[in-house]
This record gives sequence, structure tokens and C-alpha cells, in this order.
Amino acid sequence: MKFLFDDESFSFETLRTAGFANYGGADLGEVIVTARAIPEGDEAAWLKQWEATADRVARIGENALAAGHRVSAREAFLRASNYYRTAEFFKRAAPVGDADVARLSGRSTQTFIQAAQLLDTPFEIVEIPYEGTTLPGYLFLADSTGEPRPTVIYNNGFDSTQEESYVAIGAAALRRGYNVLAFDGPGQGAAIRGAGLPFRHDWEHVITPVIDFALTRPEVDPARIALFGYSLGGYLVARAAAFDHRPAAIILDDGILDFHAAFEHMLPPFLLDWIGAHKDAEADAVLRMLMLAKTGARWAMRNGMWTFGTSSPSEFVRLTRRYTLAGVAGDIRAATLVLDAENDQFLKGQPQAIHAALNAPKALVTLTEAEGAGEHCHMGAMYRAHQTIFDWLDDTLARA
Repeated sequence: MKFLFDDESFSFETLRTAGFANYGGADLGEVIVTARAIPEGDEAAWLKQWEATADRVARIGENALAAGHRVSAREAFLRASNYYRTAEFFKRAAPVGDADVARLSGRSTQTFIQAAQLLDTPFEIVEIPYEGTTLPGYLFLADSTGEPRPTVIYNNGFDSTQEESYVAIGAAALRRGYNVLAFDGPGQGAAIRGAGLPFRHDWEHVITPVIDFALTRPEVDPARIALFGYSLGGYLVARAAAFDHRPAAIILDDGILDFHAAFEHMLPPFLLDWIGAHKDAEADAVLRMLMLAKTGARWAMRNGMWTFGTSSPSEFVRLTRRYTLAGVAGDIRAATLVLDAENDQFLKGQPQAIHAALNAPKALVTLTEAEGAGEHCHMGAMYRAHQTIFDWLDDTLARA
């Protein structure tokens, strides 16, 4: 689905940003005027223009708050947070210590918290104990009664942040009476930017302490916990659910059996053979040429090296082989909704593969291009995706 840019990566990320307008995370006019000031493939202009829009909208929020207009302030801060996240998106070349990354990610977090503190439902900043440290999290409660409610645990993907949780699933969940617990795990958001924690394939060691924390809260019904995996999170929560059987349901948006398959689609077989044989000098030379030629490849390799803690593109691609559910998918007991996007440019065929490997009660739903929902994670069709997710989840938890 081409959207405002010919460059595939710019088009998709702009659609992603605009798609959150459903829940107040964007205004279409702001997106259009920002995008038209950015030349195709110009990453420096991308940062400059999105930051300028974010700054302008954040000032609207500050002025509205000072004047006592809480709703206007909340709406502006939420949009600004999304735009700051977008501005930072392509800054993945050696981002540690990068002033742009620190400024933009910090402003995205700051404005999000300003927005969330103005919600009509309770919001808390939480710290989740994890292997001698803590993971940052947000807890959104459906109401202030203290009664136990069904709770969705939001799990980021390859590049998302806990600030994205509200527009990606949180607002839709709160409208339907669900609590949401969001967090940044290793390789994600503040956990990689602040603490330097890289991804790990054995995600059960991450989700188990998150569930442990959730169960300390009286507002969480222990019998109605659902895990929501966003993009790469579809692999991560499925992996965790194979070992921790406390969740009643899991939602894979979209389903992944083998993350390495994304690179099998992206890279020629001879290059994968070189990587497998540890011919990194030769493979890296070719990979760096691909990175020069294509925005998406450049971003994916840079982001992967950073978040997986590797020093070369070849090492990153090789490490993705660990991210497979082969041999463990059959151990998942929770009812599982596998979402599939008809035009997924990253993980085509993976939802069908994980669905076939499951022994648990399961459903596979393909959302299509014809209904505007065919892009990865159904960007641009949030209402359709959330209708599918929560209608299934309501019915599944009722049966449980």
C-alpha cells in the first residue's frame, strides 16, 4: 500500500504513524504536510521535519495545559510522542551516545507520560523486577474500582517502544474494559537505549517476571491474562507461552514460526551460505552494498546489529537463526489467535507456519488488502485489527 512516498520503508513508516490517528496518535493533515517536505530516501530531512512537527504540536500541548484545557493538552502530547518516535526511527547507525537519539527518544517518552497522566482512566509508571535490575513499564487500568479485570500484556517488536503501546493496543483494550501492562524488554525501547540490554531468544525469561509482577496487582484477574505480541513480539510471546502456561490467551500480530525466514526472503541464497559458513568478510561486503542501495535493508541491518548486540551484519543475520519455535510451538497451551497480513513484506507465510505447528486451540485470520488491512501488523487499519482481536478475545476468555 503506497502511502505518500515511493521509498517502501518511508511509505510504510508514514502509514504506521498516520494509522494511529484512530486513537489520537496523529492528525492526517499534520502527517501530509510533514511528509511532503521530505525528499525520497532523505533520512536527515526525515528527522528534521518530523521533529519540527513534534516540537510544534508539543508546544500546543504545553499551552493548552497551562490554560487548563486538559483534553486538548492530552491529544497534542500524544501526537507529539508519536511524531518524536517517528523522527528517531532511522537513527540506527551507532546510536549509543547519539545526541539525536537521546533527545528524540527522551521527548517521545516525556510527552507520552504527559498525555497518559491526563487520561480519564488510571495510569501508572511501573518497574518490573528482572534479573537483578528492572524493566520499565506502564500500567493502564480500565477503571479505578480495584476490581480484577482481564489484562493484556503488551510485548514490543523489533523496533517498537512501550510508548507505542497505547495506540497499538492500549486504547482499544481500555474501551473494552481490559487493563494493559506494557513494558520495554531487552532489545527494546528504554531497555536498550538506557540499560543496553540486547534481545534474547529465550523470551520466557522475560515474560515470566512480567507475569509475576502483573499478579501482584489486585486489579489483574489471574485467570484472564492475555499476551499480545506486536511484530517480532509475535515470536517472543509465543516462545514464552511454550514455557509459561499461565496466560489464558495469546495474540500474535502477526504470527512468526522462524524469524530468520525474513532474511531468507530478503537475501540471495549464496549470501546466506556465506553467512552460515562464517565467511563474514565476503558476506559483510555484499550486505553493506545492499545497505547503501536500499533504505529498508540499511535500517534493518543497523537496527539488528544494535539491538542484538552484534558487531557486523553477518553476525546479526546468523544470530536470528536462534529465533525459531521449531520443536516448542506444540508446547503452547493457551488459546492462540494468529493474525496474517495479506501483503506482509517482511514475514510472508510465517503466520500459516506457526498456526500449523500449534496444538492449542487456535484461529488464523488473514486481513486483506481489499479491506485496507493487508500491511504488516495491519498498519492503517487499526479499527479492523482491533475488532478482530477483541471479538476473538472476548469470546475466548468467556469460554475459559
